Formats: sequence, C-alpha cells, structure tokens
Amino acid sequence: MQKRTTLILTKSSLFVLIILIFSCSSKKDNETDTLVFKYNEHKNIGSLDPAFSKDIADIWATHQLFNGLVQMNDQLNVKPCIAANWTITDTAKTYTFYLRNDVFFHKNELFGKDSTRTVNASDFEYSLNRLKDKALASPGSWVLNKVESFSALNDSTFQIKLKQPFPAFLGLLTMKYCSVVPKEIITHYGNDFRSHPIGTGPFKFKRWEENLKLVFRRNNNYFEIDGNGNALPYIEAIAITFLPDKQSEFLQFAQGNIDFVSGLDGSYKDEILTSDGKLKPNYANDVNMIRGPYLNTEYLAFFMETGVSELQALKLRKAINIGFDRRKMMRYLRNGIGTPANGGFIPKGLPGFNAEIGFTYQPELAKQLVSEFKSESGITNPEITLTTTSNYLSFCEFIQRELQKTGLNVNVDVIPPSSLKDAKANGQLDFFRASWVADYPDAENYLSLYYSKNFAPNGPNYTHFKSDIFDQMYETAYLETNIEKREKLYSKMDSLVMASSPVVPLFYDEVIRFTRKNINGLGINATNLLELKSVRKN
Repeated sequence: MQKRTTLILTKSSLFVLIILIFSCSSKKDNETDTLVFKYNEHKNIGSLDPAFSKDIADIWATHQLFNGLVQMNDQLNVKPCIAANWTITDTAKTYTFYLRNDVFFHKNELFGKDSTRTVNASDFEYSLNRLKDKALASPGSWVLNKVESFSALNDSTFQIKLKQPFPAFLGLLTMKYCSVVPKEIITHYGNDFRSHPIGTGPFKFKRWEENLKLVFRRNNNYFEIDGNGNALPYIEAIAITFLPDKQSEFLQFAQGNIDFVSGLDGSYKDEILTSDGKLKPNYANDVNMIRGPYLNTEYLAFFMETGVSELQALKLRKAINIGFDRRKMMRYLRNGIGTPANGGFIPKGLPGFNAEIGFTYQPELAKQLVSEFKSESGITNPEITLTTTSNYLSFCEFIQRELQKTGLNVNVDVIPPSSLKDAKANGQLDFFRASWVADYPDAENYLSLYYSKNFAPNGPNYTHFKSDIFDQMYETAYLETNIEKREKLYSKMDSLVMASSPVVPLFYDEVIRFTRKNINGLGINATNLLELKSVRKN
C-alpha cells in the first residue's frame, strides 16, 4: 500500500513538475517573444544583396540590413541617412553629399582586428560602380542611366554629376539598389554575398534556412536615434517564415504566431472585414488595421498598334472606360479597400494626381458610343479578348458582364503571370490587365509608360501610345525645377493620355496592414516599405 502511494505521489509530482516546466518555459518564451517581430513572406526571398532588391519581399528584407545616402519617410519626403546633408548646384546637375562619420558596417572578422570600420565616400564609389557593372547584371542598374559620373572627393564627401537635370533623382537614391556595401566582404564572398550580407542597417544578418526561416538581430552599433535620443531599433530580432500561401499566413496571424500581415487576399478578406472595409467585431479586440494610399495603379491596357480596328476606335475605348461601375466593383470585390480610379493614371497620394480628368460610370452613354461604333465601322457584333491572370479573374469577369450590357462582347483569357509579362512586353496582346507600382515616388515614373522612346520591350510603354505633344511636355518636365509647375505639367500630361484612352484605370490601391494589438510604431507609407526600426512590441 505504501509502495502504491509512493508511486501515486511520484506520478503527481511528475505531473506538477511538467506543468511547472511548461509554465516556466511558456513564460520565458513569452518574455523572449516580446523582443521579436515575426512576419511571413509567402513570395519567398531571392537574395539579400541590395543590388538585386527588385521585388517587395527582397526590398523588405534588405531594408532592415542596408542604408544609402538618403532615405524616404512615411510622407514620401527625402531625408538624410548616411549623408548628413547635401547641396545641389550646376543648374540641378551636381549633387554633393557630406557623410556622417559615425556609421559602421556590421561586425565581421574579414574587417580585421576591430571587426568593423566606418563607412566613407569611397564605399559609395565602389557600391555604385558595382551596381552599373554589366558582369553583375543588377536589375537596378537603370537607376544610374542619367548619371554622368560620380566620385569620392575625400573620405566624407561624395559627388554625383547628372547628364541633365532630373528632379526625381534624390527619390531614386532612396531605392535599396543604391545601398552602400563593403568591398572586403563582397571580394571574399562573391555571388554568395546574397546569403552573407553585411550592411549598416538597424538589423544584422543572423541565419537563413532558405524556404524555412530568416533571422535578423539588433545592430547595437546603429547610428540613428529617436526624437528622445534613444538608440534605434527597439526590438531585438526579426523572424521571417516562408509559408507559401496567404490563407496559411492569415491563420498564423489569427492564432497570434506572427505579428503582422500585409494586403487583402480573397482567401480571408470576408473573414476579417465587413463589406464596407471595417474590422469585424470578433477581431476588433486583438487586431489593429492601418490603411493608406499605395502608389499602385491597377488598369486595363490596349495595344495601340494592333490591326484590330475596333480596338483602335476611340469611341470603343471610351465606352469601356465608362461602361462599368468602379465603386460597385470595389465594394463587392475588394471590401472597399482601394480607391475607384475615376481620375487619371497617376494614383491618388502622388503629386500630379487629378481626380477630375478620368471617367465616371455612364451606362447610357456607353451604349450610345458602342452603337455609334457599330454604325460607323460596319461591325455589328464587336468582340474583344481581355487577357489576365487568375488573381484578377473576378475583376475581369465583373467588367465582362457590365460591358455586355452596352452591346460589347468581351472574352476573358486567363494565362500564367510569366506568359502575360512576356506577351505584353512583345506586343502580342490586344487588351490586357496590368498594374504599375512606383519605382520611386514621382509622377514621372507613371508618365514614362506613355513616352514614345519607351516602347516595349525596350521600355515600359506597353500600349505603344505615341503623342508628339506628350513627348515634348515629358522632356520639358525634366528641366522644370519648380515643384508646383512640374506638378501642373504632370497633370496636363495625364489629362492628354486619358483623352486618347490607351488604358482603363480600375483602381488606385491602398496599403492595408493588420497587426496584433501589442505592436506599436509600425507606420504606413505609399511605397509599402516595411520600416521596423521604430517598432515596439509590448
């Protein structure tokens, strides 16, 4: 009996011990967890070398590790970074940057005795020479197309000379392509620098198990401080997982296993949001939603050199522009997230945007225009094919149904994203869905899609729109240094494009972010850049 009692006590003690161990472990995990910001990257990450930071997944990661001369704040203003200040002279063609003297590369034994060193102007000379090196084949080399020369004048002064004035140049320099990198490390690792990154950013590389997990740790030598003089960043680490689909990602977020999700996917939009874009009550206590303009225009495009006569007809293009209700489309297909594109091609939130130059829903006028086209062309049953990818099928089917009411038949053809990309670049599609996310926050980036010297495949003019008046204004804008005058010029150019209707703007996207309630300091910006140096986790 005594033996049995002892056994029972032992089992009880073991059970209590397991509970205590689990509780202590959970407490320890929870304490550690408050120092780690966790998110998922369903699109995977291709490289941690900033010279290859083309996709948003790569940009988000490299932004934590690297800095450049300048940086963009959430209001899209260019601010100092490694360059403490700068001057612009020689009729806006010469930029002279004066560097801070307290910026250090992340520690690495390849630097020698001190395991690090300060950044100097020759590092920027090396980094930009590397960027334009054809052997490297960086997708960001175009950033330097308007640069005539650059050089380190001394350790703390770096100068760039342009071939011609270009008002958006400072914005270009905020891109991750222009980050400073150390020659010693790249010489040693070569192409493997992609997985052995050494930069100057608020976080430093710790571990990368490709397709599984990526970990960054706090850089205790980081040079920036907050408004109260406290060192940045606040959190100790960033942990990135690679679940391949958005539904699984959202489930992890709902369970509290990750701290943040970005964007609104069809797999969960009705789960978390009401039809008018509000958080549903069952999420309101645990989740914060942040919304703001995103420099992304979603649109349909016509290939203007097609031999199909109805697609060359202005009346038909205008009928398509006014033949469907963008507000209804956004309400039912996007839960109200995004702004119906009733303005031009320049998106809301960017200087140059004009809400008055686009198209509104006018079903009766659309029917009239289609009827006039039939009468004038002799084509009694006009039919067009709209090519899209599966992600946007619901939008295209909505437009298909609406346009059929006007007397225009629309066939929807779904092809893989890679096929659509190649076909639109090579002028093989008459009518297709596309989007344009700003490479840099200046309307010139959007208007470049209509400059005749940018005809695809050698540039982004996928419609092959051509206007001598537009080209002249586009070239004039390069020389206009007055911000207000340049914005008015941009708006006029956008209006001219819309008058010819080579595109059908659908909506201006919004950045939408969902975070757990214990996340503070995660802002939002129109380029959808993930800025984590000021984030706190309680």
